[in-house]
Amino acid sequence: MFRKIGRLFVIKTRFEAYLIIYALALGATARGAGYITQYPGWWGKALFLACTGAVFLAGAKILDALRFERERREVTKAAASESST
Repeated sequence: MFRKIGRLFVIKTRFEAYLIIYALALGATARGAGYITQYPGWWGKALFLACTGAVFLAGAKILDALRFERERREVTKAAASESST
């Protein structure tokens, strides 16, 4: 039962990854807009850029992890097919 629930929180496709990155970007821009109003001037803009920059870093990491998982699956599948022959 826990395994079925746990699978809901696993990103399996690039489309799912893009949806999550989009949601992160929406939250980051909302938080950045709050920073601009709370800290007018240069500091607010710098914090806004930091929020959006974090989304770029997180998005790149998510997409790299998907690529790594796909490659690992292929290697495991190839090793299993070689050992069975």
